[in-house]
Amino acid sequence: METNVENEMDSSETNDGEAINILAILFDSGNATGSHQYCHNFVELQVKLSLLPSVFIILLLSFKERRKKIHDCERHFRCLRGRFSFVIPLDFTGKMQNRWSYGFAFGSVTPFVIKLMSQTLLTAYVPPYLKALVALLAALMVSIACMPLFICLSTKHRLLGGVLGLLYSLSWFVAQLCNLIFCRILIPKGDNFQTFRLRSGWLFDAPQLLCLGFLVCRFGSIIVKGVQKRLRNHCEQEEFKENEYKYVQHLLRRSAKVPVEKSWFQRNMYKWDPYFKFPNRIIATVVLCFYALYTAVTFEMIYSWWLISPLLNTDLDYVKYTWYSSIACAMLTSVIHISQVLVCYRKHIKSLRAGDKKHLPKNYKLDPDYGVVGLLKYPGHQIAFTVWGYLISQLVMFALGLAFVFLVIIPISDKGFVRWLENTAKNLANFFTLLALMWLQRLLSHIFFLQDKTSPTDEVKPLALNNRKAFHNINYFFFFFNVILGIMSCLFRFIKSAAVCLIFLSRIERPIMPEGFEKQDLSYYTWLGMIMADHHHTNPVLLCFCHLLSKHTSESLQNGEYSRLNAEPLAKNRVHTRWLLMYTLVRNPKLILLRKKREHKNDNELAFAWAISNTA
Repeated sequence: METNVENEMDSSETNDGEAINILAILFDSGNATGSHQYCHNFVELQVKLSLLPSVFIILLLSFKERRKKIHDCERHFRCLRGRFSFVIPLDFTGKMQNRWSYGFAFGSVTPFVIKLMSQTLLTAYVPPYLKALVALLAALMVSIACMPLFICLSTKHRLLGGVLGLLYSLSWFVAQLCNLIFCRILIPKGDNFQTFRLRSGWLFDAPQLLCLGFLVCRFGSIIVKGVQKRLRNHCEQEEFKENEYKYVQHLLRRSAKVPVEKSWFQRNMYKWDPYFKFPNRIIATVVLCFYALYTAVTFEMIYSWWLISPLLNTDLDYVKYTWYSSIACAMLTSVIHISQVLVCYRKHIKSLRAGDKKHLPKNYKLDPDYGVVGLLKYPGHQIAFTVWGYLISQLVMFALGLAFVFLVIIPISDKGFVRWLENTAKNLANFFTLLALMWLQRLLSHIFFLQDKTSPTDEVKPLALNNRKAFHNINYFFFFFNVILGIMSCLFRFIKSAAVCLIFLSRIERPIMPEGFEKQDLSYYTWLGMIMADHHHTNPVLLCFCHLLSKHTSESLQNGEYSRLNAEPLAKNRVHTRWLLMYTLVRNPKLILLRKKREHKNDNELAFAWAISNTA
């Protein structure tokens, strides 16, 4: 009896221990599942938690803004008189302030938009016909949550905006850092693909952390400058466009005899212009293009490494190396194309300011609708075209690399270089024959069928036939042969056109359509509308003229100089104007002939003016 009781007690203890172990395993798996679910829904959770403080910051800065128009219902409440005006997140019409800050702000916001919209589109509980609407609602929610990062940079109340922006960006930075430590370092355990994806996710989070860190430092510098102004009792004056004034002064100043010293990079790699600045729209677009390119390359490298690394085969090794080489070449090409955006933008804007429109299509006429649409669509189009250009060029390079491997590398490694060269020469003998006959026609035309130069100093021969009988015979015999050459030329034309279209796919500042069909390339017309709108809104000469006109007009109205009752200032202005007119005509004698002629002006005065203008 005692033995049976002891056995029953031991068995019960064993069952209890197994039950505890099973519960522990289930508890740990539940924690792991919950942790993975938390990491998966982190972006959505952060955006939802940020909505309330974001709305508070927007309302507070809107309350600080004043409206010019005051309604009657507001006159009884002094604290609300003219309050609650619109706050501008950012101005893309040629503003030069906070250019890099806006770019990094977009860099810190873009991952939220991509992750939240992708999660929305991939969810199964959303009906297919509502996925686009749900994605738009997700983008709207992200825009509201991220709006304080922009309005704190653009607000006129610099100190308040700096404090609010610092607190908001710092909270996001801390949240992203905690997510990086918790979801990328502590939770991932094991060797499955989900764990590998979580561990490698820090490559996607690192650029966003850098952007948020830059914003934290930027808002900190804004606070320091605001405190210094308050301590010095410095009142904020009207914002002057310093770079526009310097540009106009450079135009009015005579060219310096001694050139400006430039570094090696400014002389050889980039033609530096101290009087030109890129607007914040172009800077933000370029930053986001690099960010999108980095994301696409990282995504491909992570997934391709997981899929290709276990493969151990000679032929598959060639495929792996070709894949990685195509990624590197496509990435380098995309970086060059993104850099060319800055070069082409500056070149086109400077040529428009100088009155040169040779880069525009023939008979091009600006449609104001295209100008406004270009300002709206260009940043998104440029980013999308950069990503698509990288992906398509990478796949084409991969296909060409595989063709090179299987046609050149593998045959050489199997049969040797000499045997491969013999087979290649046999297969390409017909091609070389056709190519030699093409060059023979050109050689005969240059030597026998063109007359000699009329002068030894001429660079080319005149277009005049020589040896006409021989020319007609050669023309007869080559007539049918040129049909075969035409087939080969057509193939070459197709290959060249495809290569050019592939190279310039991501560069929307160049048309890929032939001349006369540029209107079919809507992305190119987006670029044209954007640069024309920029030219109309950011021309330094026009901006300086309008600013000086409004400034002097307001000062003159305040001083009463334009009042008809005050005759003395008018007399002073008349004398001053005549003195400036005389000085201008002495320095520019050709303007004398362009002035309006009076009826009593004789021919001697015209002859004198003509002589002065020709000798000047």
